[in-house]
Amino acid sequence: MGAPWVVMGLQHTPRSLGLLSYNLVRSAQDVEAQLMISILQAWPSEADALVTSALGEKFPALLRLREGWLEGSNRFAGEGEALFAARLGSDLVGLCGINRDPFTTAEGVGRLRRLYVSPACRRRGVGRALVMAALAHAKAHFRTVRLRTDRTDANTFYLALGFDCTRGDPDATHEIALVP
Repeated sequence: MGAPWVVMGLQHTPRSLGLLSYNLVRSAQDVEAQLMISILQAWPSEADALVTSALGEKFPALLRLREGWLEGSNRFAGEGEALFAARLGSDLVGLCGINRDPFTTAEGVGRLRRLYVSPACRRRGVGRALVMAALAHAKAHFRTVRLRTDRTDANTFYLALGFDCTRGDPDATHEIALVP
């Protein structure tokens, strides 16, 4: 598999394009690879391969993501909402969404949803880049972002990103306060 990728830099393109660019390198000798994070406006056909991969790992959340998008029940189109795609070169390697949290009536609460990274691209900064892009976007719309996971590896990942564990909330396992 080689050494893990490391996020080396972040460049913003015009906000209207909804693109973030990360430079990923394995080592000083490696040629840089460009990871592009963008906000999706339409469901990409190549995302179906990610859905199939996720189902093979018994992670049905991506199937729910596709179904919600295609039937129109969740296109991440509300105020402050977005679905982010990660591409390494021309390959779609990950997805992550941010919604208003439907499990609370509190104002200013977003929900990180449906994070998935292709197995071949894990532990290379792709998931981190997707979450950071979603949080950067959310900062203008939400005070807090919550999520729910039952995976030990995801718990470790979110704690490393600065999320705190919630206690006694059946609808959220982690949350992070967004500083304006």
